Amino acid sequence: MDEWRRMGAAALGRGIAAGDIDPVALAQSFLDAAEAHPDAARIYARLTPERAMTEAEAARERARIGRRRGPLDGVPASWKDLFDSVGVATEAGTRLMAGRVPDRDAEVLARASAAGMVCLGKTHMTEIAFSGLGINPRTATPPNIFDPEAAPGGSSSGAAASVAHGLAPLAIGSDTGGSVRVPSVWNGLVGLKPTHGALPLAGAVPLCARFDTIGPLARSVEDANLALAALGGPSADLRGAGLEGRRLLVIDTVVMEGLEPAVSRSFDAALSRLDSAGAVITRRAHPALEEAYDLSGTLYTAEAWAWWRERIEADRDALSPPILDRVSAGQGVSAADWIAGWDRLHALRRDFRAATAGFDAVICPGVAIMPPKVAPLLEDAEAFRLTNLKTLRNTRLANLMGLCSAALPFGDPGCGLLLNGGAGRDAALWRLAAAVEAALA
Repeated sequence: MDEWRRMGAAALGRGIAAGDIDPVALAQSFLDAAEAHPDAARIYARLTPERAMTEAEAARERARIGRRRGPLDGVPASWKDLFDSVGVATEAGTRLMAGRVPDRDAEVLARASAAGMVCLGKTHMTEIAFSGLGINPRTATPPNIFDPEAAPGGSSSGAAASVAHGLAPLAIGSDTGGSVRVPSVWNGLVGLKPTHGALPLAGAVPLCARFDTIGPLARSVEDANLALAALGGPSADLRGAGLEGRRLLVIDTVVMEGLEPAVSRSFDAALSRLDSAGAVITRRAHPALEEAYDLSGTLYTAEAWAWWRERIEADRDALSPPILDRVSAGQGVSAADWIAGWDRLHALRRDFRAATAGFDAVICPGVAIMPPKVAPLLEDAEAFRLTNLKTLRNTRLANLMGLCSAALPFGDPGCGLLLNGGAGRDAALWRLAAAVEAALA
């Protein structure tokens, strides 16, 4: 059964279909592993064994009579602790929501259950999902798979840790500025961010609903693609995906600045591999991106403050200072500035679409820096702030420009790359990601 913990979700599903894997034994093996793992309490906020076993037993019966609901029927998954789960606390990584127990599942969790997926439990996350570092001094900071003293990436930190540490074959997280893709890169996983609106946000605790998206963290593009299909999101037929003649654009602006040596080295090696596989790589500047990044503070903080302010004002000490400072900045944003900011961002998105037309994807390093040590960041608020901003810089490109995006690991541990595709072109991007994954293998 230990081998099951090293297998991907798709392989486990095939094993169930072939009659080689019992869904009940599979779910129990992951629950047992989570109970026994020395860092389990830092990864899972709470397990849901009763639900998991009930769902696994139903999956076992469907497999027995040949009525499986899909390729992931009977496959377990973890869920970030901002997805409502009926009768089980959903606290969004913050004491502001301590003891909150919803009376229904989030829409995506309900869809996953209908597709036969098994819910193992809820994973730890950054407070209110408002940091890319994955550090949470109020609840727990999950361990980075490559360095126990380093930040795991966030805000879907426990989601990444659950897969990387073999405590779930698949995890579902959310991505507002990089919260699926940063922890994927820093933990050697694949993370997919669909186009905004591709999956319903009902029952997911919001941060910034106009940027919030939902996506999987997995061991492969195949696994993540199947997860999106189970959630009712955009998925692709990955068969026959290739790189010959595919056009990739490297934007030599913002996302290529100030890269740490290991990141730069790994990205250059990836480009060389992709070039050899037949991809056509073009480099071009797009200075207007800098203006889009300048709008982030206005648009993100204002919306986050609008949703969270009543809870924060009732108990300001519940949030750790870096997160409180960040979300409180939204108090100073006027309605006029917020509206003007969105008007300008829509114009910048149109310019970006025109500038990238004809390319299959915009490619850049996944995260500009390697996972930083946690302890120094907890001791220096300004270092925390600046490091967080640089951590989210490259992933935020897709959120600001309204793109779909795939994160793939490559190179030194903790390094990876991003493929960013046009809005609504999710299936095409997942096929490209599968081809890139194969070329980099």
